Amino acid sequence: MTEIQAPVIEALTGSFLISTPQMPDPRFAEQVILICAHSEEGAMGVAVNKPNPYFSLEEILRSAQLEVPDSTLPPVYVGGPVELESAFVLYRTGYQVDHQLEISDSIALSRESKILEDISRGCGPESYLFLLGYAGWGPGQLESELIADGWLSLPANDSIIFDIDNQEKWRTAAMLYGIDISTLGDMAGFA
Repeated sequence: MTEIQAPVIEALTGSFLISTPQMPDPRFAEQVILICAHSEEGAMGVAVNKPNPYFSLEEILRSAQLEVPDSTLPPVYVGGPVELESAFVLYRTGYQVDHQLEISDSIALSRESKILEDISRGCGPESYLFLLGYAGWGPGQLESELIADGWLSLPANDSIIFDIDNQEKWRTAAMLYGIDISTLGDMAGFA
């Protein structure tokens, strides 16, 4: 008798995870997660559509004793439920710092404080999200959640991250690939 093996999930770095209506964890309801790192050791990503109502970037700059620029600042995002006190900046790679995680040819993630200093001086990244916390999965955990239809895995799109209104990102990211996520029922699966 041959053993049935679970499907092999390719490395998802640089992909979106879009929660399905079957997502059992309410913290991830209608979430779009950008996977920043994925290997057999686990995965790490950040939610790109969940503003944090309790913090503003203006307050964060002031608490770091930095000037607040005259330009409109984006909201602070809840990157995920892990280490909510950890700050990250997700940005287009036209801007560079010494220590950054390149997620794709066009997007990077960093925790360097220099980015906040540059934002304060008006010379930071042109397009960015400031995030508190991240989403993390242990070895095999994300693969199990994908098999259980909690997530759809789709190619990431920079415009969804930086240019689409937060309330529309979840639906728009799925519709970009012809999926009406709000009506997705028991037929969820790999896209």
